[in-house]
Amino acid sequence: MSTKLMIAMEDSVLMFESSNAGWKKIHESLRGTHPQSIAFDPNNPNRAYCGTFGGGLWKTDDSGQTWDSIGKETISSLDVMSVSVSSLGGEGGAKSNKGFNTVYVGTEPTAFYRSDDDGESWDKMSSLNNLSSSSSWSFPPRPWTSHVRWIESDKTKPGYVYVAIEAGALVQSHDGGKRWIDKVQGGPYDTHTLATHQKVPGRLYSAAGDGYFESYDYGQSWKRSNTAVLRHHGYLAGLAIDADDPGTIIVSASQWARQAHFLEAAESVIYRRTFSEKKGNVDDISAEEWKLISNGLPKPTGTLISILAANPKIAGAFYAVNNRGIFCSTDSGVSWKRINDDNDGIEWPKKYLAQHPRALAVREDT
Repeated sequence: MSTKLMIAMEDSVLMFESSNAGWKKIHESLRGTHPQSIAFDPNNPNRAYCGTFGGGLWKTDDSGQTWDSIGKETISSLDVMSVSVSSLGGEGGAKSNKGFNTVYVGTEPTAFYRSDDDGESWDKMSSLNNLSSSSSWSFPPRPWTSHVRWIESDKTKPGYVYVAIEAGALVQSHDGGKRWIDKVQGGPYDTHTLATHQKVPGRLYSAAGDGYFESYDYGQSWKRSNTAVLRHHGYLAGLAIDADDPGTIIVSASQWARQAHFLEAAESVIYRRTFSEKKGNVDDISAEEWKLISNGLPKPTGTLISILAANPKIAGAFYAVNNRGIFCSTDSGVSWKRINDDNDGIEWPKKYLAQHPRALAVREDT
């Protein structure tokens, strides 16, 4: 088995691969673009999609060695902020005649597209923009517009898809984007990362600028974590859940957005939370204990907020990337190792020390 990491830096996409001898950098691609999001196709091991700011949507069928620009005739904006590939097929769970899963794309200005033929053609799901809350969507650095920051295809319900409008709303569709349900009272306002887990139908996890939230009923209602540590570091960005244990979660956090995203003020941390699904009261997140994780991670000062991901096929395997490098945990986030240490063969060039990674995707090859 080997693990592949695809990382969106500020102006290129990096690809790394593990082997018995350690890690190696395979290539750097899409130079000169501004990658924002990456998604592997779970049923096609060499296929991935990348959304860029100003360069539109790209697709690779050889693990990022070459890319093709797609969707230019239909996707109206070149600012593609989010992309997701369903692991369950299309609406109702059915795949197309050619066996393709649904691909979703979100842009700035806010628009939502879907493809059922591997990106060959696209349909705009215009009803998203008719939601009542849409008049209040506004991204603070560019207040005249808004965008789709994250798309999560539910891992247990075909056709269920959740869309996070950054600094706007968390909304959902049950039919692949044809019709939409607006945000609910008490839910997250500024979701940066949203996740579902195949072992807990109905559970949604949200790392947001306004804190940490969970839902246990497909987003109909939400509970917010109010522990002291997350009140101190209340601005969350990254989120990852153990592939084998939906009760083990890591998040990346800062006190506020400037510390998270600007190098001159950078200060960020990673927290871990775990509980027994059998013994604990999973519906009371206010009582859960978040622990600051530092073993093997860089010091908070000078570290931009981390992008996090879990290995989809290996229990306890987490990855984090920030301006300091790439870090791996094999014990569910308790301890970490920078993968360019100990002669792993990975160099982290000085130019990346000032860059803010935007996305991280993980694939495990058998």
